[in-house]
Amino acid sequence: MIFNRKSLDNDALTAFYKKLLLPRLIEEKMLILLRQGRIGKWFSGIGQEAIAVGSTLAMHADEYILPMHRNLGVFTTRDIPLSRLMAQWQGKASGFTKGRDRSFHFGTQQYKIIGMISHLGPQMALADGIALADVLNNRKKVTLVFTGEGATSEGDFHEAMNVAAVWNLPVIFLIENNGYGLSTPTNEQYACKNLVDRAIGYGMEGRQIDGNNILEVYHTINELATELRENPRPVLLECMTFRMRGHEEASGTKYVPEHLFAEWREKDPLANFEKYLIDEQVIRPGWPAFIKSEMSALIDTEVEQVFKEPDIIPNAAIEMADMYKPHKFTPTPTVATSTPKRYIDAISDALRFSMRKYSNLVIMGQDIAEYGGAFKITQGFTEEFGKARVRNTPICESAIVGAAMGLSINGSKAVVEMQFADFVSSGFNQVVNNLAKTYYRWEQNVDVVIRMPTGAGTGAGPFHSQSNEAWFTKTPGLKVVYPAFPADAKGLLMAAIDDPNPVMFFEHKYLYRSLTGDVPDGDYTIEIGKAKVVKEGTSASIITYGLGVHWAIEYANKHPEQSIEIIDLRSLQPWDKEAVEASLKKTGKVMILHEDTLTSGFGGEIAAHLAEHCFNYLDAPIMRCASMDTAIPMNKDLEDQFLAKSKLEEKMRVLLGY
Repeated sequence: MIFNRKSLDNDALTAFYKKLLLPRLIEEKMLILLRQGRIGKWFSGIGQEAIAVGSTLAMHADEYILPMHRNLGVFTTRDIPLSRLMAQWQGKASGFTKGRDRSFHFGTQQYKIIGMISHLGPQMALADGIALADVLNNRKKVTLVFTGEGATSEGDFHEAMNVAAVWNLPVIFLIENNGYGLSTPTNEQYACKNLVDRAIGYGMEGRQIDGNNILEVYHTINELATELRENPRPVLLECMTFRMRGHEEASGTKYVPEHLFAEWREKDPLANFEKYLIDEQVIRPGWPAFIKSEMSALIDTEVEQVFKEPDIIPNAAIEMADMYKPHKFTPTPTVATSTPKRYIDAISDALRFSMRKYSNLVIMGQDIAEYGGAFKITQGFTEEFGKARVRNTPICESAIVGAAMGLSINGSKAVVEMQFADFVSSGFNQVVNNLAKTYYRWEQNVDVVIRMPTGAGTGAGPFHSQSNEAWFTKTPGLKVVYPAFPADAKGLLMAAIDDPNPVMFFEHKYLYRSLTGDVPDGDYTIEIGKAKVVKEGTSASIITYGLGVHWAIEYANKHPEQSIEIIDLRSLQPWDKEAVEASLKKTGKVMILHEDTLTSGFGGEIAAHLAEHCFNYLDAPIMRCASMDTAIPMNKDLEDQFLAKSKLEEKMRVLLGY
C-alpha cells in the first residue's frame, strides 16, 4: 500500500491516525459486549474504516453526509460523543431516536448526518434533494452519499444517479465495494467488470480507488469536493475494500473463501497506516500502544455510563404525539372577495399563491414546466417562477419523492405532482417509509406535499383511474386530504403546503373542468382534519368525500322528501370524528359512501369507529356503499357498473327501510 501525504504535515497525519483508530477500538469493544450478551446485534465495519474516516475528513463540517450501517467512522469523525451513539444502539431515551430505531438508522442536523433506512437505496435520492437545495441557494456545497455494491442493483441507485446527472447536482456517490451483499458475492450481483464503469452511462465522471488507503480516500474526495463546489456535477466513486466479518455477527463468514481473508488482512487500513507513520517517523513505535490504551479507557467509561441510564418507560401519549411535527393552524383573515373558478383553476391558484408566499418552495413533476403538466395546472409557472423552481423531472417517481424529502431536510419546501395517482406505486417506499416515519424517528420534519390526480369517470382504465387513498390512510406520519369543491381545493392545498408534515393531496380528475364554484381570492387556508356539513338533514347521514360528495348531493336533490344530511370529510388523515359522530347522533342512520373498492376502503375504518363509539345511537346497521372489488375497467358501461354510484339508490332504500 503506497501512501502519499502530499501537503499534510505530521500533526495532520497523527490526527488522521487517531480518527482511524477510534472506530476500530469502539468496534472491538462492541464485539466483546456482544459475546458477553450485553448487546444484541452489531454490523461491523472492521477493515473498511479508511473510507468512512477519510471521506468525512475531506468534507466541510457543514456539508451533509449520508452514510450506511458500517460507517461508524463517519459518526466518530464528526465528533459525535460515544455516549450518545451508545445510547442510540441500546435504545435509550438519550439516543437520537429515543429507542424507536436501531443502530445507524437516524439523522442529526447538528452533525449534518442523514442516516439510512433498511432499504439501502432510497438515501441516494435524498442526497439529490439536499444538493439541489444548495444549488438553488448558491451555497457552493457538496453532498456525500454512501451505498454498497449490493445496493447498486436497486432501482433507487439508477434513478438517483440519473437525476443528479440531468440536473448537474454536486453529489459524490460513493460505492463501498466490500465484495459481498450479505452472502451474495459480486459476481452474482452484477456482470460488469467494475461498478465505476456505469458512470459513463449517466454522463458523469467515475473513479475507482483503494478504499483501504486513508490518504488516497481523503485526497480523492478533497479534490473532487473542491471542484464540485465551484463546478456542480455528480461523480461516481468506487472504493474497493473487503468485509472482514459477517453481514452482522450472527450470520458468520463461512461462505467466504479463506484465501480472501488472508489477502485482505495484509491490506488492513489501520495496520498499514500505522506502519507508514512509524516508518516515516511521524510517530514513535511505542506511541500507538499508549494512545490505544488511553482511548480504550475512555470508551469503557462512556459505554458503562450508558448502561447505567434508565430504560425507557413507554408512554402511549408521547408516542402518538411524536408521530407528527406539531403545527398550529392559523386561520387566514376573512377574504372579502371571491371569484368563480373551476376546480382545476383553484388548485393552480393555490400553487401560484404558495410559490409567491414561500421563496423556498420547489414544484417538481413530469412535464410540469413549459408544458404545464398533463392537466395544465402549472401552465405559465415557469414564466413567473423560473425553471429552477418549477422543475421537469425524468420518469422516476421514487427519486423525485426522495429528492423532495432531501429538499425539506436542507431547508426547502417541495410539492411533487404525480402525473396520475396510480403512478405513486413506483415511489411507494419513499412515501411510506421515508416521508412518513422520519419525524417519529429523529424529529426531522418532512415538508412535502404530493399531489395525486385520482379517480374514475373518464374511461381511463386500471392504471389511470384508481382510488388509492387507503394505501396511505393506514400509514402513520402521513396526512391525507381529499377536497370535493374548488374553494376547499385551494384552501386545503395552501394549508397542506403550510404544514411541515408530509401530505398526500388527492384531486379528482373528473372534477377538474366539470365543477366551478366561488373561490376566495388571495391567501386562503382551511384547517386540515375538519369536515364540512354540505347539507343538513334528519333522516339519514351520508358520510363521504371526493366525487362521492357530488353523488350524495345528486341523490339528495333527487329525493328531497328524505331529509338527507351530507358530511364531506375533506380530510381522511386525520379525519373529523366529532363531526361524523354528531351527524350520526342526529339522524341515527349512516351510509358511508366512497369511490374506492369496498374491501379495506377507508369507509371500513369509519364504520368500525362508529360501531365502537356510537352504537347506542344507531337506529339501523351502519352501511357502506363502495365500488366493486375489481380493478377499474375502461369501457364506460363496465366503469359505471363498477362505481359506487350505481349502487347508491338501492343501498339507501335498504338503509331508510329500517
